[in-house]
Parts: sequence; structure tokens; C-alpha cells
Amino acid sequence: MIEQLSGRLTEFGHVLPVRVYFEDTDFSGVVYHARYLHFLERGRTDYLRLHGIGHRELMDGAFGEPMAFAVRRMEIDFLRPARIDDVLEVETRTATLGGARVVLDQRILRNGEILIEARVKVAVISPEGKPRRMPKRVAERLGAPAED
Repeated sequence: MIEQLSGRLTEFGHVLPVRVYFEDTDFSGVVYHARYLHFLERGRTDYLRLHGIGHRELMDGAFGEPMAFAVRRMEIDFLRPARIDDVLEVETRTATLGGARVVLDQRILRNGEILIEARVKVAVISPEGKPRRMPKRVAERLGAPAED
């Protein structure tokens, strides 16, 4: 049940199904642009969760010192609109890993049609907000090409 709720891991990364509800739309039934951030966040969170990297465990120091992930930069291309009652798929994959960051590529699709493309740079930080190196065990679970 949890795996279904959290989507599924795939050969390229992760897929999370999301239904568009009334609360996600503007007066015309089109998804409000800021709601896509919520869908993307859920995709990233469940991608980590299914790799055994929960936010609570990170803060509790399960991988060494307590740490968290914080979005540092996000580029989004809004290609086509989603509408009320659409069933979307949020795809997430690791693009690159660096010493204190991970870059994730995300897409939101409807029936195979790409609606949103996003590139998200996420920093690894201490509970006080200071940058820190990504633990090797976390990097291994996210397995992607290392940056030069």
C-alpha cells in the first residue's frame, strides 16, 4: 500500500501518479501554475522515500550527522496545461550528484504528453542551514553520474 501511495521506482528513476482536484485549479478548471511545485515536491519526496532516504531519518542522523535537502534553484518550462480531473504522472530522476548537491530532472505528463519539465538543484544542509557534503550512502542510493 505504501509503495502505491509513494509511486514506483522505474529503470530511469521514479513515477508518482497525481490526480488534479478542484483545489489545484483556477476558476477555469486549469491547474494554477504554483500547484505544479506541489506535485514536483511530492515526486522528489517519494523518490527519496522509496530509496530509503526519508526526511525524518535524514534529520535524525540516520546517515551520519543530521541533515536535510533544500531546493536551491529550479528551472521550470510550462509547456501545456493540466485540467481538473486529469491523472498526471510526475517523473523524477537523478541527473548529477556533486559534493553537497544533487540535480534532479522532473517531468509532469498526461497520457505520455509532457506538460512540465523542471531541473531542480538541491543542496545538502545541516539543521542550522550550513552546506555539508552528501554522505556516501545517500549518494550511492541515488546513483547517478558524478559531476566533474
